[in-house]
Amino acid sequence: MKNAFIINAHTYYPFSEGKFNATLVERLSNQLRDKGYEVRTQNVEDSYDVTEQVEQHKWADVIIVQGPVNWMGVSWKMKKYMDDVYTQGMMGELSAGDGRHEATPKEGYGTGGLLTGKKYMLSLTFNAPKESFNDKDQWFFEGISADDLFLPMHLNFKFFAMEPLPTFASYDVMKNPEIDNDLVRFHQHIDANF
Repeated sequence: MKNAFIINAHTYYPFSEGKFNATLVERLSNQLRDKGYEVRTQNVEDSYDVTEQVEQHKWADVIIVQGPVNWMGVSWKMKKYMDDVYTQGMMGELSAGDGRHEATPKEGYGTGGLLTGKKYMLSLTFNAPKESFNDKDQWFFEGISADDLFLPMHLNFKFFAMEPLPTFASYDVMKNPEIDNDLVRFHQHIDANF
């Protein structure tokens, strides 16, 4: 049996209650259980014990962050969660500092990760349409991908020596949602990568 830890990174706003992200967490949990995974979840809006959350990361074979894109990044409560949990984990639980040594202080930054062999996946809900990415003619993103936009998140997990699974994205979820299609694609994405 493998272990999966799902973090629901949604933060409530009056115009975005988090129902779709909650649905994706529920679907993911059920699908992974059907595949033989033990699944644990954490909602960043709920209270949490930092030491316990570090242990959840150590326990998991795969960590999935399910959340909305807020101002081109994760929600503020997810950022707070990371500041709390990952800062504590950096002290020898999730990484051995930043990987550098006194003898060579200019080398090896980011190589102290202790979660080798573990994977992570980002599952993101965007207000932006899919067509706004990967197209140099688009004014705002100028050709970058969703993964390019989320490079800091990828680097956070790389800092702990984790390996990425392909990112899943639902686009245009507020103005032109295709929820039924997104749920089908999500099921297929999980089937193909777990």
